[in-house]
Amino acid sequence: MHLIAGVGRGFLTRHKGRRPNPQGRDEMKRTLALLLLIPGTGWADDWQAMSGAEITAALTDQSLTYDDATQIFYASGRTLYNAGQDSWGYWAVRDDQYCSQWPPGDQWDCYDMAARDRVVRFIGQDGSFSDGTFVK
Repeated sequence: MHLIAGVGRGFLTRHKGRRPNPQGRDEMKRTLALLLLIPGTGWADDWQAMSGAEITAALTDQSLTYDDATQIFYASGRTLYNAGQDSWGYWAVRDDQYCSQWPPGDQWDCYDMAARDRVVRFIGQDGSFSDGTFVK
């Protein structure tokens, strides 16, 4: 199971556990589709699901702010997260999901994304989410 955490070696850090199950993605997408109908969930309101092309266009060479941190997404695939200390990682878009890797680990963790106005939402496999607001 992977959870989104706002501390550690980066914005989206992984907890130890099993790797994501590709076949479980279909089940997750069906569950998230049902959650669209329930107010107060990660996809409720006027959030719009993002495609891979939309994620790439939205994040490339952009900065986001979170509650107590900032993150820059470079076109090179590097990302810099700072919550009082710099943490360098990697980002990519795979199968319509935002994916990140935070050294020293080598595992890529992927998240569905949605957008509303100037805010993007990173949605974990378990439905947890974290919102980032674009700087300028």
